[in-house]
Amino acid sequence: MTENRFEGLRAVVTGAASGIGRAAAELFVAEGARVGAVDREPLDAEAATGAVRLIADVTDEDAVRRAVDEFARVSGGIDILVNNAGVGAVGTVEDGSDEDWRVVFEVNVLGTRRVSRAALPYLRSSHHGSIVNVASVVAHTGVRNRACYAASKGAVLALTLAMAADLLGDRIRVNCVTPGTADTPWVARLLARADDPGSMRKSLEQRQPMGRLGSAQEVAAAIAFLAAPSSSFVTGTALSVDGGMSGLRV
Repeated sequence: MTENRFEGLRAVVTGAASGIGRAAAELFVAEGARVGAVDREPLDAEAATGAVRLIADVTDEDAVRRAVDEFARVSGGIDILVNNAGVGAVGTVEDGSDEDWRVVFEVNVLGTRRVSRAALPYLRSSHHGSIVNVASVVAHTGVRNRACYAASKGAVLALTLAMAADLLGDRIRVNCVTPGTADTPWVARLLARADDPGSMRKSLEQRQPMGRLGSAQEVAAAIAFLAAPSSSFVTGTALSVDGGMSGLRV
């Protein structure tokens, strides 16, 4: 990277052990940020190169506050928060128990709230306060067999807009990305459980007009664009990174 858009800034990224979170943390580090890489499991050395490794499950209020406060202490504050931690779910509205649905909402929606709430005192002290939430294309595009996941990510999209409105007076920008299917470990696990992984992968690729899965790095680039100080006039925006899935019919 030749740019240093985040030189001197401090960023917290949740779900940073793999996939989009890991790619975002690596990109922030490469462009000069001090990064707090948060995950519920210990990060391996490669995944956390140049980052402060923090262990916290976003469903645990106390653990979240400890991790956020610790990073703010060692880095001197927080300028950017990326709420990426999330879990997936497959099925229709008839599938899964109420408890299964609660687990998804605990992580995807309430987890976003918990981490944001813990970080806000520090973000208010920043001159470049920015929150980027990771939603999904299914938040605004109907996809079969994703009822619970879509409902949770739709809530993340709505929460993003509400937060953006609420935090205008604090000069904190709030945006989200809505990725299509990206080639991440979660998708790999989904394919591994399929009766015909090759056929299912081809189906996932073909439902995106560009005919391929996205990469974690492509989504991370969109996150970085929204988080960067150069995007200071962008708030309350949902940026689609979905290979044309939400807008094109070809």
